Amino acid sequence: MSEDIALLDTDTEAALRDSIRSLLSDRCDPAQVLHAYSGDRTLTTALWRPIAVELGLAGLLIPESRGGAGGSARDAAVVLQELGRYVAPVPFLSSSVIAATVLLAGDSDLVGRLALGEITAALLASFSEVSAARIPVLHIDSDGSLSGRVRSVAGALDSDVLLAAVRTGAGTEIHAVPSSRARLDPVISLDMTRPLADVTLSRVPGRVVVPASAGAAALRQSLRMGAGLLAAEQVGVADWCLDNTVEYVKIRRQFGRAIGGFQALKHRLADLYVEIESARATAAYAAGTLATADPDTEVAVAVAAAHCGDVAVHAAEEAVQLLGGIGMTWEYPAHLYLKRAKADQLGLGSPAQHRSRLAELIQLRLETVRTRES
Repeated sequence: MSEDIALLDTDTEAALRDSIRSLLSDRCDPAQVLHAYSGDRTLTTALWRPIAVELGLAGLLIPESRGGAGGSARDAAVVLQELGRYVAPVPFLSSSVIAATVLLAGDSDLVGRLALGEITAALLASFSEVSAARIPVLHIDSDGSLSGRVRSVAGALDSDVLLAAVRTGAGTEIHAVPSSRARLDPVISLDMTRPLADVTLSRVPGRVVVPASAGAAALRQSLRMGAGLLAAEQVGVADWCLDNTVEYVKIRRQFGRAIGGFQALKHRLADLYVEIESARATAAYAAGTLATADPDTEVAVAVAAAHCGDVAVHAAEEAVQLLGGIGMTWEYPAHLYLKRAKADQLGLGSPAQHRSRLAELIQLRLETVRTRES
């Protein structure tokens, strides 16, 4: 573990947190978020412009030299934590984190357009994929057009551009294709605030935006960045669940007293608080390693992805149960957080997959140490 990575917000990060939280508290009403389950994307459109353009967060991870804000993974983690707190239905993770990281490996003009909020983009990969080796590779026809089908793509419905991996003799190229030329079949998923779609391309023309020499590395880095920063969103989900549950048990009375005074509930909430603070530190460390390209990055991301997903689901389950009857209703937003937590737990690799990856990394390190000692 690198000792020079700070786990607390800097003044700049705290100001960013205040800005995004203020915007979401004013404009992301849980009652409106519910409309996403009927296919209504009005709130997504209403939220994305102020987030992307007014706050300039569409290009947060893009350097200033290429038209972006020049922020770091720590800044993106702050944004995602607040988006998780409000289960905001916006494509920040799929476009401003994953797709932006892929595009930065090339010199396409799409980088600047994405930074300005003129377009959004999505990587053609199933939301359950965790490694670049498993990303679906599309077929390239003799005329250079692309064909193929990718299931359960996050962000595709909100994107102007789709990024497709194409394997060539020289390596893996990334091609950009207009989403208007693709067939998008919405998928009914557990969490409709981050909608999925099956994407079909049939002889769709595209252009190379990342060369074969850099494509595979760009895919690995984008998914590593996505998995590491998704942990921050999971912390935001858990925060809301704990905060609202604590407020509820303070006022809900049973047997003549507030139920928050019962020892069994105190212990459960105290244990949950400890879990969430552990997840917060884990997610912050992963974001810090990503921001500094630290040698511990892969281990930190694997730990955060494995741990934070389970914590968010546990927090949401506790909230639904301890909120009692109100926690089971459609009108109260607890179910939104349970659905987001469960979808995030499986997105970009399950905890079990990340634990397996962590085991591989640790074994490699042990073998390296043994070799050096011998």
